[in-house]
Amino acid sequence: MAERKTKRIPAVFYRTGSGTEPVRAWLKDLPDEDRRIIGLDIATVEYGWPVGMPICRSIAGRRGLWEVRSSLPGGRIARVFFCIRRGQLVFLHGMLKKTEKTPDSDLDLATKRKKEVER
Repeated sequence: MAERKTKRIPAVFYRTGSGTEPVRAWLKDLPDEDRRIIGLDIATVEYGWPVGMPICRSIAGRRGLWEVRSSLPGGRIARVFFCIRRGQLVFLHGMLKKTEKTPDSDLDLATKRKKEVER
């Protein structure tokens, strides 16, 4: 029987005060193939932490904020921002990139949610 690998750091979704999980909802709205690719990249981080480029990196100038980097069909790029809290990856915000530079508004939202999680 094959040995079952355990997650080094399990993932959870950020939850708003009203109980919604924005990253989970964003993922569910994506096409199946996109969701599969992002899910595999997330699993790579969960099972292989710490993971470096090209799958994962810290965000410069945003202490404690990280991103899972996914390349999707058609040259599209997805990012899922997370922090680490109490031994878990907490997914804070997900987006499809439309420009080379990640918009500050997306980083600001992830940072705001990170501060909520850290309280």
